Amino acid sequence: MVNIMGQESQNLLNDLGKRACVAKYELQMLTETKKNEALTIIALQLVKDTKKIIAANQKDLALANENGMHPGLIDRLMLNKDRIKAIADGLLQITRLKDPIGEVLETIKRPNKLIIKKKRVPLGVIGIIYESRPNVTADAFGLCFKTGNAVILKGGSDALYSNKAICESIQEGLGFAKITQDAILLIEDTNRETTKEFMRLKEYVDILIPRGGAGLIRAVVENSTIPVIETGTGNCHIYIEQSADFVQSISIIVNAKTQRIGVCNACESLVIDEAIMNEFLPMLKKSMDEHGVELRVDETAKTILKDEILATEEDFAMEYLDKIISVKIVSGVVEAIEHINRYNTKHSDAILSKDKKAIEQFLNCVDSACVYANASTRFTDGFEFGFGAEIGISTQKLHARGPMGLKELTSYKYTIEGNGQVRP
Repeated sequence: MVNIMGQESQNLLNDLGKRACVAKYELQMLTETKKNEALTIIALQLVKDTKKIIAANQKDLALANENGMHPGLIDRLMLNKDRIKAIADGLLQITRLKDPIGEVLETIKRPNKLIIKKKRVPLGVIGIIYESRPNVTADAFGLCFKTGNAVILKGGSDALYSNKAICESIQEGLGFAKITQDAILLIEDTNRETTKEFMRLKEYVDILIPRGGAGLIRAVVENSTIPVIETGTGNCHIYIEQSADFVQSISIIVNAKTQRIGVCNACESLVIDEAIMNEFLPMLKKSMDEHGVELRVDETAKTILKDEILATEEDFAMEYLDKIISVKIVSGVVEAIEHINRYNTKHSDAILSKDKKAIEQFLNCVDSACVYANASTRFTDGFEFGFGAEIGISTQKLHARGPMGLKELTSYKYTIEGNGQVRP
């Protein structure tokens, strides 16, 4: 790919922005039935194009291995027949979800007989910047399309061939459905300056959503002139309270840590009550050894697990995306909450316990988008929440928080109906 620089790059972005703005008005007029028909056609097209998409993905994987990409990121990048079918299934699930556009949230009848309605409407044009996750291309499109939004995508150079193949498949499906192919637009230029210019395309883009590592998210938040919905990294904690069922706890920890290591909802940190550490830590080590997970423990835990690496301050704040997990010993639920709120990324945290009071205190006081009791953090996912494919996990508190499904991609406006009223 040839990088486009300077004015030529700006002209390209302006052209994409103008096309997206035209497309958004067409999309806002589509009925729910027409949207669902199109999503079904596109899902079938993705499955039909499986071989082509995998061939493109193989080019990205070859470059990733050549460049020494981290195994966790390679796992995010890799596509196969099952993953492409899952992407298509995600679009089909969206067809089964109620279209929120046009929903009347509130009706106010004023004494002067004005009828004021608060209605859900699309955001307009959504920009998404993401890394090493070609599934985002289809997931983002599906949710944006169902909510009447046009989307401009800027994927990382490491997934360029995959993103392009998926985008072309979606656009072909849109063509069959007789809907503007500009509903999804992909910025193919890999130059960093183009990405920065995209962050300043405020004239055309209504909302910008970053999906990726801490560096990408920080760069977007600090440089964008477009309003940003921050999707954060995941230093997710599991607190094993002293009343917890040990066997169940080990099962949950194994799932949260090892089921898929390169995702933001994987567990990275364990917090354990000192009252159970003598019995629980050896069980934990045995299980983690079986799954090839390295423990990095605090000084108290090291008195029992003498051969493990001593955790640093950096370890407690780390999103490893690797087979490594930190261990902190605490004196009870209050200290556990304090430790988690200090080091977490406000993504997903869990308590394993039979004590209802401890559970209630944890659920109420841990400051995260998703807080669990006796379940794996791996459930923080739009599909698992029943939202269909997600646009991301928001870790901020304004507009959206947690898995972002259809409703999180809408705004609202007021419509006011009168009969000749004038203000006195």
